[in-house]
Amino acid sequence: MTGGAQGVLLSPVPVLHRAAERLAQQFTGMVNEETVERVVFESYTALARTAIVKTHLASLAEKFAHDRLTALAQSKGLIAKRVPEVLFVCVQNSGRSQMAAALTRQIAGERVHVRSAGSQPGERILPHVALVLGEIGLDVTDEFPKPLTDDVVRAADAVVTMGCGDACPLYPGKRYLDWNLDDPSTLDLDGVRRVRDDIRDRVEQLVGELLPS
Repeated sequence: MTGGAQGVLLSPVPVLHRAAERLAQQFTGMVNEETVERVVFESYTALARTAIVKTHLASLAEKFAHDRLTALAQSKGLIAKRVPEVLFVCVQNSGRSQMAAALTRQIAGERVHVRSAGSQPGERILPHVALVLGEIGLDVTDEFPKPLTDDVVRAADAVVTMGCGDACPLYPGKRYLDWNLDDPSTLDLDGVRRVRDDIRDRVEQLVGELLPS
């Protein structure tokens, strides 16, 4: 088989077109087909910048695009928000923001919807982070670093930043918090555990404020 033939077979374009068609059906009447296709291809391109293995990248791009389109429809009032929306943002979306998202899901369950993103997303979730979350029963195997996009910020009710500076756009009517936390990539395992426990305390307080008794 020639290199050219392999390139045709391995091209993600047909797979992404099919993903766009599926998503366009799901978001009929909310987002037009051209926007859906643009979001799908943008999502793939953004994830491909840092992905080490691209075998399942198209399916991850479809998942990421679905979340972005949901956020877009929510920000336009086309999909009702059943629960508060929280967005956690750090630099690489491979440590702090992933821990915060996982802990929020554990503490709040379905009473809060959580997203996370990175201003400069990394290649994968840090092994030490996955390990210390696994110690408390949290599996992040299916999670992956995602780039920060305007649509998820618009959809959030609360935006929590962690060391990403001015990367997050500001919109009126949203609650912004900045948590000063050590970067897990610079810490040993015990240090990452301390960050995890610090985040858990902060998440418990945030959830209590979002969901008053």
